[in-house]
Amino acid sequence: MLKDKNILLGVCGSIASYKSAELVRLFVKAGANVKVVMTKDATSFITPLTLSTLSKNPVFIDYYKTETGEWNNHVELGIWANLMIIAPATANTLAKMANGLCDNLLSAVYLSAKCPVYLAPAMDLDMWKHTSTQKNIHKLISYGNQIIKPNAGELASGLYGEGRLAEPQEIFDAIVNDISKSLPLKNKKVLVTAGPTYEAIDPVRFIGNHSSGKMGYAIAEELANQGAQVTLISGPTALTVSNQGIKKIDVISAAEMLETCKQEFEQTDICIMSAAVADYTPQEVATQKIKKEATDFSIQLKKTEDILYQLGEAKKPHQLLIGFALETNDEEAFAIQKLKKKNLDFIVLNSLNDIGAGFKKDTNKITIIDKNLVKTTFELKTKTEVAKDICAKIIASL
Repeated sequence: MLKDKNILLGVCGSIASYKSAELVRLFVKAGANVKVVMTKDATSFITPLTLSTLSKNPVFIDYYKTETGEWNNHVELGIWANLMIIAPATANTLAKMANGLCDNLLSAVYLSAKCPVYLAPAMDLDMWKHTSTQKNIHKLISYGNQIIKPNAGELASGLYGEGRLAEPQEIFDAIVNDISKSLPLKNKKVLVTAGPTYEAIDPVRFIGNHSSGKMGYAIAEELANQGAQVTLISGPTALTVSNQGIKKIDVISAAEMLETCKQEFEQTDICIMSAAVADYTPQEVATQKIKKEATDFSIQLKKTEDILYQLGEAKKPHQLLIGFALETNDEEAFAIQKLKKKNLDFIVLNSLNDIGAGFKKDTNKITIIDKNLVKTTFELKTKTEVAKDICAKIIASL
């Protein structure tokens, strides 16, 4: 959900600023691009080097770099961000933000931000309860900011009560949950298949294909970023998922993929079958390694069961079923035939005749054909961008 999002983290002068290091780590682990803006007081509690190392970006403190005179453009930072979080947010900084004061880089960036802003206050109990602080909080909420309330606990002063900065995981979860509310595929259950299948000949050999699984994995990631609950059924591949919300099930053969799809399909709202499933499998599998003895050797093959056809027959009116067609000739004719025969809502066609498309590549060139035979052709793109196009078509279809 936060993958490739640009996040600005503001850090103020508070003993709780040590928690900002863990917050940066959580955002980076989720795939976000993180930049940190600190107040000068904050540098007394945690070093810019720590936050720079964790975020893999320079830390911004002043309007300009004294040694070079180079300007840290607060407007560009505000435009760059997809969301901004200030944690810890001190009473001083909250008062400045509430009243439009702009005497440091952090407050200037806040006033330039075009994105959602989250504030996680941290201060002593009496400061948090003070009427002026509470008025500032209400002002900031009225401006559209989101407040992540402090916890009750032991404070630096020795008092016990509200004012303790929320834990990094709590802040992270609050932001993710808030973002997910507006995502178009929230509460949708999605099934994606990816990669090849391996059909065993003997204990060490198999029949397979060149599918890397990159397209299916990119689709699963993008659907999860749009709020979907994704189950990814994957054939053998070296790929991993970065979104921790994706449920991944590993299979090897076409038969295993069929059984797993049948188990998962009934509770699925959307199904994208991008795996390159074998059309044939050996009639018999040798129990021991076949030795290189005979001059000629042949394998009797039988058809695998058509997974997509079976799902198409079982499909309910509320379900969306998408198939893939990889062709080398008469591409559109074969794709349309598959679309109709297998009861698909749309089919994604790619041709091995297109340079940059097909197995193992990081790019793809697709044409989407829907059940009304409306055709949309896209230019060559990265598979990540292709996944976004497919996801946009799914959302439009819903």
